[in-house]
Amino acid sequence: MGKRTQAGARSVWSRDFGLFFVARAVAQLGDTMLPVALAAGLLQHGYGAGAVGLALAATSAAFAGLIVFGGVIADRFSTRRLMIGADLVRLCTQSLAAVLFFSGHVVLWQICVIGFVNGVAGAVFQPGVAGTVRRLSTDVQGANGAIRIAEAIAQLAGPAFAGLLVGFASPGGVFTAHAATYAVSALCLLLLRLPAQTRPQGSAAGRRGTMAFRADLAEGWREFRARSWLWGVIAVWCVYMITVWGPTVPLVATEVVQQHGPGAYGLINSALGAGTVAGGLLALRLRPRRMLRAGGIGIFAFAGFPVAVGLGLGVPAMAAGAAVAGAGMAFWSVMWATSVQTQVPVDVLNRIHAYDVAGSLAMMPVGQALAGPAAATLGADHVLLVAGGMSLVVAGSLLSVRSIRNLVRADAPTTLGPAPVTTDERVRPEGR
Repeated sequence: MGKRTQAGARSVWSRDFGLFFVARAVAQLGDTMLPVALAAGLLQHGYGAGAVGLALAATSAAFAGLIVFGGVIADRFSTRRLMIGADLVRLCTQSLAAVLFFSGHVVLWQICVIGFVNGVAGAVFQPGVAGTVRRLSTDVQGANGAIRIAEAIAQLAGPAFAGLLVGFASPGGVFTAHAATYAVSALCLLLLRLPAQTRPQGSAAGRRGTMAFRADLAEGWREFRARSWLWGVIAVWCVYMITVWGPTVPLVATEVVQQHGPGAYGLINSALGAGTVAGGLLALRLRPRRMLRAGGIGIFAFAGFPVAVGLGLGVPAMAAGAAVAGAGMAFWSVMWATSVQTQVPVDVLNRIHAYDVAGSLAMMPVGQALAGPAAATLGADHVLLVAGGMSLVVAGSLLSVRSIRNLVRADAPTTLGPAPVTTDERVRPEGR
């Protein structure tokens, strides 16, 4: 599939990438605590599961709806300052939520407004992540692998830590801890020194006004459409979200908890997280020449997870399927993120990343919404078996598209320096 490189692993870490890594890991830890805090807090104050879903949906709707515009803003201004500002906004909103839960004065519409503001801040923050990784690390693939491992560990630790805080303190304590993670992230980004940013003459950074904003938005769309491998993956991924990931998450939870209890579900989630860590470690070592082809092969591994649950196999078999699925998906995510960050020109990278995130997430709520009716009609076990089959179809579809399977990596494995700067680019420094 590829060849190993020891130099690549050594070139990932630096002072500034370490700061960014800590910022992402801590913020991800806080984000995985939020659903537990909302569920526990709203239920304690007399609200039902629908209220919890509404509060979470307020954040996701704002994020998904505005991230494309956040990509344009990130390409026009200092991404570091935008990310710090977004963290400070969320520090304030989560602190306010903590005050509301500590005081006992919890009103659903206020929590939804806080969630919506958090989603807007996230839409401003997220587009700058791809460009920051590219600027900070001479080994983009290794950097993505390290961040993916940290995210997996956070997904394991965050809910457990939130549960402890709810038990020993209150939901307000979880929101306080969540606010603190944004403070840590903002501090790390404040201490960060980004290398010079390259901008072609006439780039988005030099234009102002509403018309220029629209032109930048249109330019990002043209750049997105111009890369068939890029929009091809997003199109296939929309199918994946509707038919595989969307139904798998709620139906696996329902089936496992009903048949084996919440402890078994926790064990399977832990196996999924452990597999994700293993996939991230694998992505640190393997350097395939055709990254999307290798990543697409990894997606085949996901099929065993919903199939094991759909067939009603024992908990060990389901945990093994979850571990293999996590490894395959983690490997794909690193291959995909690295391809986008190294193949796309720096002056449109934030916008392209925004289109990527928006397209990847757009169909997930549809799949989740259809999971219930489909399970009622066909049975949850049959829907999970179909999801397993569709994961094979999705992987095969990715590999069937020539521009996807034959895309050659832009950063050769032996190249440890940043991307070359062409003669028509000017330098825009950014730092403290």
